[in-house]
Amino acid sequence: MMEMGHADFLVLADANFPGTSHSKRLIRMDSVSLEPLLEAVLPLFPLDSFVDDSVRLMRNLPTEPVPEVWKTYRKLLEKYDKDGAFKDFAFLDRLDFYDLAEKAYVVVQTGDEVRYGNIILQKGCC
Repeated sequence: MMEMGHADFLVLADANFPGTSHSKRLIRMDSVSLEPLLEAVLPLFPLDSFVDDSVRLMRNLPTEPVPEVWKTYRKLLEKYDKDGAFKDFAFLDRLDFYDLAEKAYVVVQTGDEVRYGNIILQKGCC
C-alpha cells in the first residue's frame, strides 16, 4: 500500500474472484477473511475525496437480498473515514468490476467465501 499513489485502486477480493486472470499484481492471503482485512487496511488507507465513488462493490442480482457483508463494510468505512471521502457505495456489474480490477495497483485475494465480498478502494491523499 505504501507504494500506491493518489487515485490508485486496491481490490480486496473473495476466494472466488478470478485474481490470476484479472490483476496486474496479485497477493494471495488464503487464510484471511475480508472483514478483518478491511479493518486492518482502513486506518492506513485514506480514501480519495476528489471523486464521488471512492468505494466500489460488485452489484448483486436484483432478485437477491442486500448482502450482510455490505452492512459491515459500511460500518467500518464510516468508522475510519476521517475526511468524509466515503459518501456511499458505487456498484459495478460483474464484468465492469473485473475490468476495473485489471487496472488496480494490486488485488489481494482472500480465502473468504462470502457472496459479494469483493470491494475496490480508491486511494486518496494522506
